[in-house]
Amino acid sequence: MKNIREKILAFMRDSSYAPMTSEELLDALAGECSATKFWQELLALEQNGEIIKTRFETYGLPEKMGLVAGRFQLTSKGFGFVIPDNKGERPDVFIPPRALNGAMNNDRVLARVNNDTHGKKPEGEILRIITHANNKVVGIFHQTGDFAFVTPDDKRIGQDVYVMRRDFNNAKDGQKVVVEITEWPQEHRKAEGKVTEVLGNIGDVGLEILSIIKQNDLPLEFPEEVLAASRKVPKTIKKTELAGRRDLRERTVVTVDGEDAKDLDDAVYVQQISADEYLLGVYIADVSYYVTEDSILDKEARERGTSVYLVDRVLPMLPERLSNGICSLNAGEDRLSMACEMHIDTKGTVLNYEIFPAVINVRHRLSYNIVRAMLAGDEDLCTKYADILPMVGKMDELRQILHDKRARRGAVDFDLPEQKVILDEKLHPIEIVQRVHGNAESIIEEFMLAANETVAQHMFNQHWPFIYRVHEIPAEEKMQDLAKLLANFNIKFKVSEETQPKEIQQAVRAVAGRPEERLITTVALRSMKQAVYQTENVGHFGLAAKYYTHFTSPIRRYPDLIVHRLLRQWLQAPKLKASEVEPLSDKLEIIADHSSIRERAAADAERATVELKKCEYMADHIGEEYDGVISGVTAFGMFVELENGVEGLVHISSLMDDYYEFYEERYALVGTHTGHQYRLGDKVRIEVLQVNISDVSIDFIMAGENDGVREHIKQQLVAKQKPSKGYSSQRAALSADTKKKKNASAKGGKGAKNKEPGRRSGGRGKSKSARKGKKKR
Repeated sequence: MKNIREKILAFMRDSSYAPMTSEELLDALAGECSATKFWQELLALEQNGEIIKTRFETYGLPEKMGLVAGRFQLTSKGFGFVIPDNKGERPDVFIPPRALNGAMNNDRVLARVNNDTHGKKPEGEILRIITHANNKVVGIFHQTGDFAFVTPDDKRIGQDVYVMRRDFNNAKDGQKVVVEITEWPQEHRKAEGKVTEVLGNIGDVGLEILSIIKQNDLPLEFPEEVLAASRKVPKTIKKTELAGRRDLRERTVVTVDGEDAKDLDDAVYVQQISADEYLLGVYIADVSYYVTEDSILDKEARERGTSVYLVDRVLPMLPERLSNGICSLNAGEDRLSMACEMHIDTKGTVLNYEIFPAVINVRHRLSYNIVRAMLAGDEDLCTKYADILPMVGKMDELRQILHDKRARRGAVDFDLPEQKVILDEKLHPIEIVQRVHGNAESIIEEFMLAANETVAQHMFNQHWPFIYRVHEIPAEEKMQDLAKLLANFNIKFKVSEETQPKEIQQAVRAVAGRPEERLITTVALRSMKQAVYQTENVGHFGLAAKYYTHFTSPIRRYPDLIVHRLLRQWLQAPKLKASEVEPLSDKLEIIADHSSIRERAAADAERATVELKKCEYMADHIGEEYDGVISGVTAFGMFVELENGVEGLVHISSLMDDYYEFYEERYALVGTHTGHQYRLGDKVRIEVLQVNISDVSIDFIMAGENDGVREHIKQQLVAKQKPSKGYSSQRAALSADTKKKKNASAKGGKGAKNKEPGRRSGGRGKSKSARKGKKKR
């Protein structure tokens, strides 16, 4: 049953529709709704940019008027892209600096599309800002007499914020502050604001991480009323709470998590029923039983959206009383859970399943290290956990079965290294270690994927409004870029509007073990879109799954909590009333959008704190040499990733052996005279030249330079001031989730040779004077 908003949009999308006045629309939809409801929804659609009111007082759809509504993503270079609302139906729209019209990063905007693009990406200009995203900004306070400017830490915000003296709030020049926007920027006027919080002085211990937390609008503490509500939640379960639950306390259920995990969401059980069939039980903490709809705890969790795991702390979605207490599946304690039990054959097919509330008592709290050692035959651990040793072996068998099933259908697995920064008691980084991802981790990963798919397919078949975890098909132009790259290595890759994940999987496999493997894998990953939450099921491309959701982590992800709540409602009343569909759908859509936004903020903050600590770590290693791999190539240089995961910039002006030009399509810098090239994925040896912690930037040079060259390069970098006041945001633009916003249309077409003005470098090896560090002109 469609609501009135959907009816208005459906009517306008009809091919025969011509712009109508509001009165004509109301007449056309007579009998569909009350006049009051119609006017409310029409106004809401107009304010949200979903429909447009013309100067002739008629209404139409943006896409039929050469307009597009969507989220604006601004780069550190001053241009940006509008990511359309209508999920993949339109390409991103490039917005040059002259056409921003005051828009800031992440604003929701309405843009006019310029169709005269000559085969390049569509270009446009922002006409209206629908909703502002940056009501608070973190940055450095610069006072000049009776006024001041705050320079944002986030270079993507793109402009300073003007502050009048009366709004200084005791801030001093050079301090880090939070400023609240009071007047939004216009075409020829900066944003205005007032200082709401002084975070500290540059150099204060912990200031940079505090700034990241504030910059991403993450809450540090729970309000007292939320903590008070959490204290009312009992520490143990009562016998009366077991009514209607299946008692599985005698079953040998185990949890498997990291060594330091405290919020244990999931427990598992495996039994081989016959030669051809396994029983997989996935038991998830029944958080929705304790966090009821629209309660104080629920509202706080909804606003937070997710727990945030920073390098030095955790900002939990739920208070510790729940997250580490009654909701955590702690060993030896009775716990309420939502169970998903699946019967799976040796091909990985789910033969049948049950979803039901249960009570469990975890037999053992295992870690990945323990399971890994048991699978390797560690005698002491095998003896200690003898009661579950056979089950652990069956868990590994079922893991392989489920993994093989996903591989057959085309799931794309990028086995990229992940790092953990080890801190001392003063929060100073002392080591960077690679996170292990072996069979032990894969066991839980495969079991959770199976449960998530089963729950998603179940609710889809029930025709209930639901929140899915979706991953859309990559943009066709991204696939064409990948195909051109693969052709350089004689690998055929078919591009179509319906690219299949198996095709990408096969392309990645074709280069496994070859020198170009890193290059292909990196480009393929960057071609992917971001996974998001939404109410429309379009499947998960990367997993090659028709149905997918997040069910397995309700302690730390709000969408999972909502999925549990929907399952509880379904168990109580499988048939949803027609009158309940519309309001539930609307509510879920809002929750899904908000959860996606909070997820991105959490990911940005987590990544930023890790990068900060990596930078601090490398500050103790200036002058040392390392082997690395080129992880990004731009017109101003190349990013090199070391074996410990640290990434730094080799500026193009520091390449002293030739004049280098950037070839975008080849992902390479190529020497004009020698033809020597630095290409994405190539191995290089570098020296750490300098570190700027406040900018979170690391500069490398090629190893083997003499002191004269080294000092000369430092002077060059200072003189150039680099492409921005730090390049962390530029590097982010090349990362997996944002590289799709490249400035191809700003550079005059794909495949063009792109030179950065004034950046030509001299040639080492051209003459004796050059070898002594003098730059050749």
